Amino acid sequence: MLEVVRSGGRICPQMCPHTQRDAMKLTDAKLRNLSTPGKHADGGGLYLEVTAAGGRYWRLKYRHGGKEKRLAFGVYPMVSLKEAREKREAAKQVLGRGEDPGEARKAEKARVAVEAANSFKAVALEWHKANAKRWAEITATKTLKHLEADVFPAIGNRPVSAVTAPELLAMLRKVESRGAGYTATRLREFCGQIFRYAIATGRATYNPAGDLVRAIVAPDVRHRPALTDRRQFGQFLRDLKDYQAADKLTLLATRMALLTFVRSQELRHARWEEIDFEACEWRIPAARMKMGKGLNQAHVVPLSQAAIDTLRDIQALTGDTPSIFPNTNGADGFMSENTIGRMLVRMGYQGRQTLHGFRASARSLLSERGWSVAALERQLDHAERSKVVAAYARSEHLDERRKIMDDWGALVASLEAGDNVVPLVRAV
Repeated sequence: MLEVVRSGGRICPQMCPHTQRDAMKLTDAKLRNLSTPGKHADGGGLYLEVTAAGGRYWRLKYRHGGKEKRLAFGVYPMVSLKEAREKREAAKQVLGRGEDPGEARKAEKARVAVEAANSFKAVALEWHKANAKRWAEITATKTLKHLEADVFPAIGNRPVSAVTAPELLAMLRKVESRGAGYTATRLREFCGQIFRYAIATGRATYNPAGDLVRAIVAPDVRHRPALTDRRQFGQFLRDLKDYQAADKLTLLATRMALLTFVRSQELRHARWEEIDFEACEWRIPAARMKMGKGLNQAHVVPLSQAAIDTLRDIQALTGDTPSIFPNTNGADGFMSENTIGRMLVRMGYQGRQTLHGFRASARSLLSERGWSVAALERQLDHAERSKVVAAYARSEHLDERRKIMDDWGALVASLEAGDNVVPLVRAV
């Protein structure tokens, strides 16, 4: 308990609240003009220490276990007179329980530090860092983006061991309510993996996500819209050719997307250093491929003459930048993933054709022209379960894939012109 306090140079017994209020010497008005170096008492052991350099520090003088001690309350005016008095009263309550407020503060700081190190966010970031080594770059980026947008604001600061199934469900329901049912199911899966990681590292004993397996139901998978009918795709190509886009780079990016039918992220993050004009190749680093993490082998995209011509047109616009498709707004250095999609909507193709849908369009129309499924799958860079097979598959069928891409470029040019017959480029 509080035994004695020193005030005004003398030791006084503990004062009752009424007497203490009468003895208070500091006021807000006095504090604003107080500059005299020394200790300026407020009563109950609280004083403001003014240094010769002008610093003003709140201190509490108290005794515990027969020893005189000090407790710092912060700097005035960041800590107001009212706040300093509240801190004094809280310290007196601790002393009243027979505890040392200084030691209690140290214990609380240690507890907060432990909780911060074991918060859901801290554990999740550890889990993400460990798994990002084997994920494709786009997977690692999107996973962290979803965690930061939806999970961390809700439960990120909670101790991972204290998160309950109901609060996890509340977060997922919020995501689901905005029409993002698939994202909600993926977040439940991510959280389940994070809790399992916390259990494995000794920071939790329970996985609340396991109780929510049937609480969030994944919506039916809807394939992205794509034109796979030759006549309809030809009309789209002619509409694209005649479309008067305000941004020429977006128009050229769309054409490059349909000529190469790579994934959105692979297109948008393309760099000039990846293009070999002489070899007519685009070599996309494995780290940027959805299925490429850990393979250490670039994905070769043979470039048709139409693709080379399109790149030359783009080079006239962005050839002085590292990125082929830089973000004109300077947001993250790359064209937004929604830029091409918005243009397709303005063209009147909403629900009919998407950037990702170019892959399905090419896959369908090229299959009709007799190209092997194996070579088409390699060109689309679809997944191989075995990493050994996947690494080999990157270069497999390359000669045939060069002919496929030349044939595709010729088909696109022919359909743009409205021709009905296109000679097939066959493998020798």
